[in-house]
Amino acid sequence: MKGNMRRTQKLMKDWIFLNQTGKKRPVDLPHTWNDVDGQDGGNDYYRGTCTYEKTVAKPQFTADERVYLQFHGVNASAKVLLNGKELCTHDNGYSTFRVDVTDELLEENLLQVEVDNSVNDRVYPQKADFTFYGGIYRDVEFLIVPKEHFDLDYYGGNGIRMTTEVEGGTGIVGVTAYTNVEHLEETGMKVVFSLCDADGTVVCEENGTAVSPEASETEGGRTAADCFTATLRVKEAHLWNGVKDPYLYTLYARLVKEETIVDEVSVKCGIRTFSIDPDKGFFLNGKSYPLRGVSRHQDWKGIGNAISYEQMEQDMELIREVGANTIRLAHYQHNQYFYDLCDRYGMVVWAEIPYISAHMPGGRENTFLQMRELIVQNYNHPCIVTWGISNEITISGKHRADMLDNHHALQKFCKELDPTRPTTLACYAMCHPFHPVTKISDIVAWNLYLGWYVPGLFLNDWFMKFYHWKYPKRALGYSEYGAEGMPNLHSARPRRGDHTEEYQAKYHEYMLECFDRHPFLWSTYVWNMFDFAADARDQGGEPGMNHKGLVTFDRKIKKDSFYIYKAWWSDEPFVHLCGKRYEYRAEKVTDVTVYSNQSEVSLYNNGKLVETKRGAHAFHFKVTLEAENRLEVRSGELTDAAVIYQTKEPRPEYKVKKGKSQNWV
Repeated sequence: MKGNMRRTQKLMKDWIFLNQTGKKRPVDLPHTWNDVDGQDGGNDYYRGTCTYEKTVAKPQFTADERVYLQFHGVNASAKVLLNGKELCTHDNGYSTFRVDVTDELLEENLLQVEVDNSVNDRVYPQKADFTFYGGIYRDVEFLIVPKEHFDLDYYGGNGIRMTTEVEGGTGIVGVTAYTNVEHLEETGMKVVFSLCDADGTVVCEENGTAVSPEASETEGGRTAADCFTATLRVKEAHLWNGVKDPYLYTLYARLVKEETIVDEVSVKCGIRTFSIDPDKGFFLNGKSYPLRGVSRHQDWKGIGNAISYEQMEQDMELIREVGANTIRLAHYQHNQYFYDLCDRYGMVVWAEIPYISAHMPGGRENTFLQMRELIVQNYNHPCIVTWGISNEITISGKHRADMLDNHHALQKFCKELDPTRPTTLACYAMCHPFHPVTKISDIVAWNLYLGWYVPGLFLNDWFMKFYHWKYPKRALGYSEYGAEGMPNLHSARPRRGDHTEEYQAKYHEYMLECFDRHPFLWSTYVWNMFDFAADARDQGGEPGMNHKGLVTFDRKIKKDSFYIYKAWWSDEPFVHLCGKRYEYRAEKVTDVTVYSNQSEVSLYNNGKLVETKRGAHAFHFKVTLEAENRLEVRSGELTDAAVIYQTKEPRPEYKVKKGKSQNWV
């Protein structure tokens, strides 16, 4: 029999927003105040304190229930007040936090949230190549739970900690359930764990065993006095096997008193193993599984970071279409819904905190808070395989000793919180391989833009070979690489720095071939899947943007470079004719590129066969231009087409205007 069960009441509508001048206007959540000024360049977007207010009625609940106010993301610092009383503060713009408001609720309540994204020296991030949007940009809700419940007061977690292993064909699920009940065993309560398959059939069920107060501490200092543990064994377990077969079980934890279920929590469970070999790369469930994927920022054009679940799903669909099997969720904790999507679709994830660009001595405590919240809130996700400690932290040479000490402490802390996953960090392009920070994490990766910020695409090969030779027992990845590509800029002779769609595609052609030559890399991540806002930038003729995405900021244009990755990674048959937006060309003979995962393609111009080529991924043709050219590429029944015109002079609008080019640093 079930007692009162959990329920939520969304608080998304009818807020009053007070900006920095005190001017009021109605808004609905999610919301950011930097959706315009954080994307228009100048590095002058408002960073300070604004206030959200809402009148809320007391939710319906009984004397045997508690009410939590739950926030899924408030950037960057929050102070929560109810009826004028301060309830809590929170200094992490990317994680879930909650507070018990049961005893503070009146019939009618004034809820106020002071939100601060101002410049300071204690809360990360403060220096980075992206916009730090201010606002309540994720969901807010009342969470109503039984008085006796699985713990909700530990750093935004859900009270369930689950670890999977595989022995032979048997899946082993070790689970710990924390509750808010002191001396749980003495109360006569028990915790029952059930594991169900994808059809809802129970495959394993166990009663939890109470952990004595004398037990060793877990989760980096969390006492184990109020928890139950169990080990569930699944014979012939169906493994979570990446994008090909992301199979998920569901674990139910039930708090039971006198045969009545007092509280219940369900968690998706993926049974899998993984390992990383410095010579052979990444292995999933004992089989080679090269990680080739993209990085993602969470913002959209005109919306900022206040995106909907539907927009998150669109992002995932585009990532799936390109054929990626891994995502670096940069440079902060993303929405729980997106981690759920990664679980569901089999995306291997690099998760990280925004300890980025410059170490702040006053921010040490904040790095530990953000790392604890990241791991506690995301420990159960099978998609996550590594915790990122920092990104490009050596850009600033200040406070080197304190920075190194903080990294060593974070490394130890991560292993206390989660001994099952390796740590990593993303090294700055100009950070030499011998720098002591590069040796702290379990594995390492580099942000390298060789062939973009510096000349020489071939240097990527040199770096990989040198590092692997120098440190043969250290797993190496490419955490960032890329080139700016504007879909409105074009060139018959694309070159580094021209911001054309053609050079971006040329760059990525090389990088994919380069990675293929170095299979020991444990992972590679395109920077970036999508263009994103970086208000300090002014490059490519559109200020406030980083244009290295394979897809434009509004998600409307897949640049040509998108399709070279699809040609390498995707099994979906396709042909893509590049250069559709390079419509007017002054050259007599033009280069035409086709990307495809087919082995043979034929190019036609005005109905006449130009050439048939066999090969893989990228096919390059020479076409003698006529006044009007109706190009068509065919591979079996697959086709793509474009119309281009010959002109007397190059179009000036295809060339980036000379002038000030401002990087973010």
